[in-house]
Amino acid sequence: MNNKAQIICIGDELLIGQVVNTNASWLASKLTELGFWVEKIVTVSDKYNDIISSLKSAKNANLVIVTGGLGPTNDDITKTVLCDYFKTKLSRNKEIENHISSIFSKRNLPITELNLQQADLPESCEVLFNELGTAPGMAFRNSEFLLISLPGVPFEMKNIFENQMVDYLKGHFNLPQIFSQTIMTIGVAESFLADKIRLWENELVNKNLSLAYLPQPGIVRLRITANQNCINGKEQINIAINELYKIIPDKIFAVGDIKIEEFIGKLLTEKKQTVATAESCTGGTIAQILTSVSGSSKYFKGSVVAYSNEIKTDILKVNKIDIENYGAVSEQVVLQMAKNIRDIFKTDYSIAISGVAGPDGGTEEKPVGTVWIAVASEKKIIAQKFSFGNDRVRNILRASITSLDMLRKSIID
Repeated sequence: MNNKAQIICIGDELLIGQVVNTNASWLASKLTELGFWVEKIVTVSDKYNDIISSLKSAKNANLVIVTGGLGPTNDDITKTVLCDYFKTKLSRNKEIENHISSIFSKRNLPITELNLQQADLPESCEVLFNELGTAPGMAFRNSEFLLISLPGVPFEMKNIFENQMVDYLKGHFNLPQIFSQTIMTIGVAESFLADKIRLWENELVNKNLSLAYLPQPGIVRLRITANQNCINGKEQINIAINELYKIIPDKIFAVGDIKIEEFIGKLLTEKKQTVATAESCTGGTIAQILTSVSGSSKYFKGSVVAYSNEIKTDILKVNKIDIENYGAVSEQVVLQMAKNIRDIFKTDYSIAISGVAGPDGGTEEKPVGTVWIAVASEKKIIAQKFSFGNDRVRNILRASITSLDMLRKSIID
C-alpha cells in the first residue's frame, strides 16, 4: 500500500500520563477512514534529539502527522526541529501575525512578542490556517514523505484536519474509495454481542467486508467496512445491516455514529416531548449527559439529585415507611421517584435511579453494583434491577447509559 502513515505526538505531559493522548486515536481513526494504513504511532518528549530521532525513523511512511510542541513557551521546539530537519529557517508570516493580534484584541488581552513569535514559521512550509488558535498547521514535502505538523490542542487540531487537511490530503494522494458504516448497539457486553453475531460476522469475510468492535461502557459501536475488492460496497453494507437487525433488533439504537443522548434528543424533539430525572447513585450524571447535547433545553426540564433519604421523602414525596421497609435501593422507591418527579416537572417522561455505586455500602442482599432504574410515562411506569460490578466510576456510567436505553425503549414503544 502506497498510503502508509505514521503519527508522532510530542509532549512530556503525554509520557507522564498528565494528559490523555486522545489526538493519536482520533487521527488514526480519521486517516483510516480516508484510506491510509497507519503503521506506527509514537509519543516522544519535548527534547530536540527525541523529536529528530522520531522523524528519521519515519522514512518508510508516505505521510507523517506531528502534533504538539507549537505553543509560545520555551519547551515548544517543534518548529525549530522542523527547520533543521527540512533545512530551512523561520520567517515572520504577516497574515498569521495579524490573525494573532486580532485574537488578542477581541479578547481585550495584552499581546507580547512571545505571542507574536507564533507567526514565525519555517519558510519552506505550506500554512494550514488555524481559525481557532494562534498556532497554524504546517505542511512540508521532501523526497521521502509529506509531513504535516498540527497544534496539540485537540479542538484546534480537529478543526484544521476536518476543514483543511482532508481536501489537502486528497489532492496529494491517490486515496481508495472506502465505504463504511457504524451500527450503534446498547445494553449488551462486547463478548456476548460477539457470540450472538458470530455466524453473521463470519459471512462478512465472504463478502469482502470487515468488522471492528469499538466498545465503551454500556455501548458497542460496530463499524463495517467494505474492502477494496468489494463490489458495490455500499449496497453490500446495507444488506449486512438489514441481516443484523434480524438477529439483534432490540440492541441496535441507530445506524450512523451518533451518541445515545443525541438520538434520544432527536426522538423527543420530533415528538415535542420532555423528560426529567430523579437521581441518587448517579449524582446528576444522567442529567449531565442529556444536557451535553446542544438544544437540550427544548426537551430536558430539570433534575433532582436526591442523594439523601431526606430529599427523597421531602422533595420527591417518597413514602418514608417504604424506605424503612425496603431500603432506598428498591423497586418501591424508584417507582415513586419516577412517578413523582414526572408530576413535579410536568414532563412526558421521567427517569429515576437508586443504587449502590461502591466501593462501600454494599450488603449481602444488595452488593455493590446493585441498581434499580425506573422510567415513567403517561402510559406506564417500568422498573428494573441491574448488577453492574464493583467499580464506582464504571457503575455510575453504565447505570446512566442503561437508564437512557430504558428511556429510548419507552419513547419508541
